[in-house]
Amino acid sequence: MSQIQTCNPATREPLETYDLMGKNEAFALVDAAHEAFLSWKNRSHEERGDILRKIAQTLRDNTDRISEMMTREMGKLLKDGKTEVEICARIFEYTADNGPSALADEERTHSGGKKRGIVTYSPIGVIYSIQPWNFPLYQPVRVLAANAMAGNACILKHASICTGSGLLLRDLCLEAGLPKGLFDVVLVDHDISDDIIKHDKIRAVTMTGSDGAGSHIGKTAAAALKKTVLELGSNDAYLVLEDADIDLAVKTCVTGRLYNNGETCVSAKRFVVADAVYDEFVEAFVERMKSAKMGDPMDEETQLGPVSGKDQFDTLVEQVQKSLDGGCTLLCGGDPEDDPDGWYYPATVLADCKPGTPAYDDELFGPVASIIRAKDDEDAMRIANDSRYGLGGGIFTKDEDKAIRLARDHFDTGMVRVNSFGAADPNMPFGGVKDSGYGREHGGFGMKEFVNAKAIFLPS
Repeated sequence: MSQIQTCNPATREPLETYDLMGKNEAFALVDAAHEAFLSWKNRSHEERGDILRKIAQTLRDNTDRISEMMTREMGKLLKDGKTEVEICARIFEYTADNGPSALADEERTHSGGKKRGIVTYSPIGVIYSIQPWNFPLYQPVRVLAANAMAGNACILKHASICTGSGLLLRDLCLEAGLPKGLFDVVLVDHDISDDIIKHDKIRAVTMTGSDGAGSHIGKTAAAALKKTVLELGSNDAYLVLEDADIDLAVKTCVTGRLYNNGETCVSAKRFVVADAVYDEFVEAFVERMKSAKMGDPMDEETQLGPVSGKDQFDTLVEQVQKSLDGGCTLLCGGDPEDDPDGWYYPATVLADCKPGTPAYDDELFGPVASIIRAKDDEDAMRIANDSRYGLGGGIFTKDEDKAIRLARDHFDTGMVRVNSFGAADPNMPFGGVKDSGYGREHGGFGMKEFVNAKAIFLPS
């Protein structure tokens, strides 16, 4: 029988071994989820919300246990793991508070306004959630909270390296009172995962990951006529305009690049700097990146932990070398030691990044910053949009009205930060455009992605 072996990337020590499921075992969980759905869909939004609030409290009560599991499995800083638990608790609470109104029946009219109509948002069944390793709790929670409130069931296929985190989330949900079977975890390979997508009890698929994986899953789901939401990669551009507060920009951009060890889809990755402030920004940015303390993710003083494992480490090494071969200039970092104790990649800055290199075109999922010089503010906006991706981005300027205008009218992404950095907020939509995928989560939008907007026509 095939197995999953989890490993601590900070020490390279093996953690746990899990047996992969066969097709019949995985399908049995899908069938059980459907049976749980048949009962759950008849509960009121308020009843569902009560359980979501209990899950939120259960997560908070187990903050240390959850955050330590995430740190051991993928190298997340322990303090960031604790923050992630709190964000997830807030997502459950936001969903419980806002779900009843967001999903309430809507009164409308038809026949030229002469007759009464009703629109209901009805649950559809079992949602298949395919999630990555970089936020082991948050990624499945944002799907689970929205769909549990909508009345759906959820089957999770988590990334293999954080199998323990996925199973722990399931167990804590059961402890909080979520009905057995409504949320479960399958441990399967890619072939059986594709079979699950085709299962007649799976009604929709949501996935977070690379654009290549998203293309495959989207194609497989489309062939089976299943709706999808895809949140894929990005190489988010942060613009430093001519009138930017450079001290704020430097501090924020370093935080945005190193947050979660640089392994965040919506983190700051490309830094497009207007020529007038280029030298000032780059000098201070490089010094701050150099000073980032790399080490044990369990240590509260550590600012940069290991990347998630050997595969991610090797990918970064290759991408940086190809970028240098393509004409990029190395300003710091880029020289990872062969550390037998962990997969540590130093904070790295690449300048003179040009189209055709990974540093310009692709997503570097780790603590590597790409700096691109722009002639002026207009050129900076052009460069930011010169990407196949479109998840997030940022603008640094002292003119907030200008920032709003650029963000609204010109930035071709799903999210834009002004003079700030952040990952996600329960009250704001999350998602992208172009090769960064489609569909929205959070802000009430996620609760309506996988429901049947049903029209009821009344005769009078």
